[in-house]
Amino acid sequence: MIGKIISHYKIIEELGRGGMGVVYKARDVKLDRLVALKFLPPQISGDEEEKKRFIHEAKAASALDHPNICSVYEIGETTEGQLFIAMGCYEGKTLKERIKAGPLSVHDAVEIAVQIAEGLKKAHGKGIIHRDLKPANIMLTDEGTAKIVDFGLAKQKGQTKLTKTGTTLGTVAYMSPEQAMGKEVDHRTDIWSLGVVLYEMLAGKTPFRSEYEQAVVYAILNEEPEPLTKARSGIPDQLQRIVNKTLAKDLNNRCQTAIDLLQDLKPLQAGAAAPAASTSRLRSILLRPRVLVPAILAVCTLTAASFIYFKHQAKVRWAREKLLPEIARIVEENDAWRNLEPAFRLAEQAEKVIPDDPRLAELFSKCSLNINIRTDPAGARVFMKEYTAPESEWTDLGVTPIEKVRVPIGIFRWKLEKEGYETVLAAATTWSGDSKKPDIIIPSDLIRTLDKTASIPAGMVRVAGAETPAGKLDDFFIDRCEVTNRQFKEFVNAGGYEDRRFWKEKFISDEKEVPWEEALKAFVDQTGQPGPATWQARDYPEGHGDHPVSGVSWYEAAAYTEYAGKSLPTGQHWGIARGEGTPLIQLPQLGGYAVFAPFSNFRGKGTLAVGSLPGVTSYGAYDMAGNVREWCSNETPQGRLIRGGAWDDNPYMFTKLSQAPAMERSPRNGFRCAVYQQPEKIPGGVFQTIGIPAVQNLYKMKPVPDQVYQIYKELYAYDKTDLQSRVETRKENPNGWILEKVSFAAAYGDERVPVYLFLPVNSEPPYQAVIYFPGGASAMQPSSADIENFYEFPMFLSFIVKSGRAAVYPVYKGTFERITPAVLSARTSAADSRQRMELVIQRVKDFRRCIDYLETRPDIDAGKIAYEGMSWGGNMGPLITAVEERLKASVLMGGSIQGTGRPEINRMTFVHRVKVPTLMLNGRYDTLQSFQETIKPLFDLLGTPAQHKKLLVYDTDHIPPRNEYIKETLAWLDKYLGPVKR
Repeated sequence: MIGKIISHYKIIEELGRGGMGVVYKARDVKLDRLVALKFLPPQISGDEEEKKRFIHEAKAASALDHPNICSVYEIGETTEGQLFIAMGCYEGKTLKERIKAGPLSVHDAVEIAVQIAEGLKKAHGKGIIHRDLKPANIMLTDEGTAKIVDFGLAKQKGQTKLTKTGTTLGTVAYMSPEQAMGKEVDHRTDIWSLGVVLYEMLAGKTPFRSEYEQAVVYAILNEEPEPLTKARSGIPDQLQRIVNKTLAKDLNNRCQTAIDLLQDLKPLQAGAAAPAASTSRLRSILLRPRVLVPAILAVCTLTAASFIYFKHQAKVRWAREKLLPEIARIVEENDAWRNLEPAFRLAEQAEKVIPDDPRLAELFSKCSLNINIRTDPAGARVFMKEYTAPESEWTDLGVTPIEKVRVPIGIFRWKLEKEGYETVLAAATTWSGDSKKPDIIIPSDLIRTLDKTASIPAGMVRVAGAETPAGKLDDFFIDRCEVTNRQFKEFVNAGGYEDRRFWKEKFISDEKEVPWEEALKAFVDQTGQPGPATWQARDYPEGHGDHPVSGVSWYEAAAYTEYAGKSLPTGQHWGIARGEGTPLIQLPQLGGYAVFAPFSNFRGKGTLAVGSLPGVTSYGAYDMAGNVREWCSNETPQGRLIRGGAWDDNPYMFTKLSQAPAMERSPRNGFRCAVYQQPEKIPGGVFQTIGIPAVQNLYKMKPVPDQVYQIYKELYAYDKTDLQSRVETRKENPNGWILEKVSFAAAYGDERVPVYLFLPVNSEPPYQAVIYFPGGASAMQPSSADIENFYEFPMFLSFIVKSGRAAVYPVYKGTFERITPAVLSARTSAADSRQRMELVIQRVKDFRRCIDYLETRPDIDAGKIAYEGMSWGGNMGPLITAVEERLKASVLMGGSIQGTGRPEINRMTFVHRVKVPTLMLNGRYDTLQSFQETIKPLFDLLGTPAQHKKLLVYDTDHIPPRNEYIKETLAWLDKYLGPVKR
């Protein structure tokens, strides 16, 4: 941009950049004055919400004509559609830079605070709230004037709320409590922020501090700032009271207006405030006779030691009474391991005060893991940050090899740097899953190979090889970003369309071979010239040089790779590059494409510049999710493989295999290249034709006739023989329940069914009961002996007991200790085998026999029993709730339906017969089951009357947010079982 002329402004230099724009110093060539030009970032220029916010900033600021507010001259737009604001450019420095030099004098701090308050008085009088007041947004001119700049978060009264759902705008350290919680704010949020700025001017530090944002937010909401008198001497009492009043957490106790604040500050500005009482006392002491000095020194030493001791004890109480309960709350609300970093950061804060506390150690074990980080060669510095916070600061973990470093459980961005080597970026989890462990969590090490600078193909990243069904794949390289229009133009200009050397594949159209000359006639742009279908006159649209090339057929993509000396990646190589061999993609609980979707172009408004969004994948490649679909080399039944989804696709297309005719030139189609170091060593199976499974249309499958259904249903019936029940163990748990392990005779063979019964202590019997059917991990666990610590109980069932209901957890045939060789054989048999059919029928009988048992207990209300199924249990729901008519409600979490298996167990046989009120809770980005193909059909086909069924869909992967499924499940149970008796 430097040197360019935009409208009538010549760009001189960049002044700074932030989340809402880039600011340049420029000269107005018409009026010959310096201005500051603020531009909306190119990558979000197509986002209407961001444009509205940007335009709103200009309108908000231009409405304010005041010496303490930055002037706005004009709002304009470049020829490429990029918005900008022309503002006043002032010689001086920011207040942030001034504070870096040290705390200000009381006189200077009060003087600046008065000027800021004068500016806020004007803004608030116009109904405008700044919402991002901080030292970086306050200019101190060389003439001594303070000017408020950057109304990027400003809000006018009556204006539509522009904050994005789920985001909290503003810089954390200066946020008011109501802003930090994402609540609606009024002008008093600016009063709070000014109070923080005033405190920082006087103390040289903010009142609420931490290395981590989560801990800062916690402090803002729960702690009081250290008195200014402890940070420095000479603070007038009145000034301390003013700061306290601006930082009142209760809005009603806070200073109410800028006018009120000015009335308090101006007497201090005039020097009318009395010195602090502590200063007076100190002065009088210092003026006493010399003979008292030794005694005074002794008293001061004792006082200092006492102060340090009591200050430490206060911190210990704070850590144990405030931090530990908050950490425990977050850990207890474990949201499928997606929310544990805040707990970890708070635990680190507590560790500084109570490092040997056993309770803290236990909490660390639940929110962190010790992993190894290794590079080849060693000596790389390692940085990490939370994946969902790409704008946050990097955390330095040290230099490789790093052994057993403690890190939070979660998904992170990684950066590895070593002098003389290419920087490596990555997306990776700190944990993997082991279904044989009760908590299923195991550490996931980070291992990467480094390449010397300029030793790998330009613009490419190294991808670690992996074992595949076709054989071992060695390391390879893949483009960091999709091939751009600018890159493809080099091919066009070099005569690529006319040079037969690059066109090595046979042209097939409608299953017939087409001569090269004939095929090339189809590969023209909108003006009939050689080039992509989205171009005109052999050139791409203006301003789209860095967008991915689109509108190219598979043949054009393949010709470009020949020209570039590269290859189209196979489907296997493309999948490994996105992370298919890593826990990030393998484990649905980790988020799958729900992690990538918010940072990828599925916005439905066309392509964006490559790499402009922070959706980096496992090995440092960008835009593998969305933007354009990417051609791969493999043939498919209907053409060629194409992966990743396009800008107008549903995000779940990131995970699905797609195909398109090789001649197709859709504006959604693009590609990236791969380089294989030893292509001759690649197993041949990797290049074979890939079959794309046909999508089963469940809506077209007809239910079996009623008489046939009755025959199938009868398979789940059994003789009501003596249960022979007994209570095996009984113990009280301090967390709020009594746990009984009971057992009874199964409805088949000579077996017993163990059942864990969690009885509440906060309600009166007879208890409502919820019978649980678990996820697939229970079929991997060797024993149910520690059922309370098996992750499914605390995560998906404990809230039922705490709500005052009994939770019932049967050990179904083929789970926990009931896994036998016969079960394993049945589980691995064909979907339509009789062996598998028998196993499914036995599990349903276990469930029904459980209700038989509950009916014998006087402490259970047998008329108020519900079903809760999670994942596997969600898929079992249509079958169980169809054949078991004693249920009064059903909750299916992560459930879906597939029309597979013998008709005796095929869920399509039963789904139309379900009558029980059913709540479905699903993730929109589920990697295990397609929303459109298996989740929505389950809901639509349920025989439950429309008014008694409900589907809630969340922007997560397989598991919905924990707070949401708890809230909705309990509301559903209250509605159909009735409120709990307390």
